[in-house]
Amino acid sequence: MSTVPFTMRLDKDLKNSLEAEAKLEDRSASYLATRAIRMMLEARAARRRLVEEAVAEADKGAFVSEEKMNAWFQSVGGENELPEPEPDVFIKRA
Repeated sequence: MSTVPFTMRLDKDLKNSLEAEAKLEDRSASYLATRAIRMMLEARAARRRLVEEAVAEADKGAFVSEEKMNAWFQSVGGENELPEPEPDVFIKRA
């Protein structure tokens, strides 16, 4: 993959920390910065996908009531653990 230059300003402490970590890992500071940016972007994309999936699921209009969720949650790990609750609240979409 080809790369292109990118310039940014860092405060002195952050730059020093980045360079110290790079030295410990026997990598360049730019390598670590690139890796950190990539990880942040991937995490945000993953979170965005999860939110989109949750919205799509919510748009179906089937939900679990607070009472059933609380009963299930309180039973988790106990002798009489309940199965995960099924939707019992249904909202019709227009």
